[in-house]
Amino acid sequence: MTKHILLLHGPNLNLLGTRQPEIYGKMTLDDINAAVRRHIAPYEIELRIQQSNHEGELVGWLHEARGWADGVVFNPGAYTHTSVALRDAISATELPVIEVHLSNVHGREPFRHRSLLAGVCIGQIAGFGWHSYLLALDALLREWRLKSD
Repeated sequence: MTKHILLLHGPNLNLLGTRQPEIYGKMTLDDINAAVRRHIAPYEIELRIQQSNHEGELVGWLHEARGWADGVVFNPGAYTHTSVALRDAISATELPVIEVHLSNVHGREPFRHRSLLAGVCIGQIAGFGWHSYLLALDALLREWRLKSD
């Protein structure tokens, strides 16, 4: 049975590869999306990828995901630390959502240590660069296997 994943990228991630590569790496968002597609190729997974710098658009895509997705991998960027609206949208989906960050947010500025979203996600993966996305996908696959056993 085919599973459906929403891969959601938040603000400023469209600048990956050029924005602070010493923190976020040299891979572009297109490079990361291609790596994600390769990673899930062996599985029966349909992937929808969205990126926005606008909070309301991200909220809307999460609302839509309620009707078609089986899970969400979400890098909310800076909205992690500020958005009650995204927290409420994640909660409303009733889907397994994994929060992803390229950098180790807990090793950076103190304001980045707090996630408003983590409490409504099934987990958080941070600090492994673009591999964080692959780890999140593996965690989502594991979650589905656990629920089917």
